[in-house]
Amino acid sequence: MIKIPGTESGLIATQTAISEGINVNVTLLFGLDRYEATTEAYISGLEKRAADGLSIDHISSVASFFLSRIDILFDPFLDDKGLGELRGEVAIASAKLAYQTYERVFSTDRWKALGAKGAVPKRLLWASTSNKNPAFTDNTHYVEAQIGDSTVNTLPMETLEAYHDHGNPASRLKADLDKAIEVMARVKAAGIDMVAVAKQLEEEGIEKFNQPFQKLLGAIEIQKQGNQSD
Repeated sequence: MIKIPGTESGLIATQTAISEGINVNVTLLFGLDRYEATTEAYISGLEKRAADGLSIDHISSVASFFLSRIDILFDPFLDDKGLGELRGEVAIASAKLAYQTYERVFSTDRWKALGAKGAVPKRLLWASTSNKNPAFTDNTHYVEAQIGDSTVNTLPMETLEAYHDHGNPASRLKADLDKAIEVMARVKAAGIDMVAVAKQLEEEGIEKFNQPFQKLLGAIEIQKQGNQSD
């Protein structure tokens, strides 16, 4: 799969790539609205490809939802609003609601028409699943909560080792939905702009991706100049 960030322009590129038969990992997702937009890009790309008479049964895609980064940015806002008890909960609540969106989108008649042609659903991928908040000592905090059918979880080695040591595997993504809805409702009622926070995370993520990419381009240019001088 190629990685394409889930920005507005990235979603246009995603739809085009899918329509051309390219597998895509839509990455740097932090909000529910943007996640649902990725499913639309995927489905629209498949529909275009199918309309062109091309096969769609070999195309795969995932939507990479970044978890701990959400809480790292949200938690200070929660403290300021007197909602400290929700620290470490916004990302999990967001993921549970994203999974509800996944189940809804990929059970529609529109999707079933594509499924009849061999299309497979775009799976959710949980990224940034290590615990980055020193207040939480258990590195399985996000992993435990995000186990569910047809999902992918990328784990750093220390998190995998912690889960191997004391993890308790069970399907939990569809559990405690009322709590997830309540968490998000309380955040909204407190006046925290979730869309703006997700946008900030997206911009920071793009910058973190750009820095090593620019270094790579610089290294290639130096190598090219060295070859030309030989």
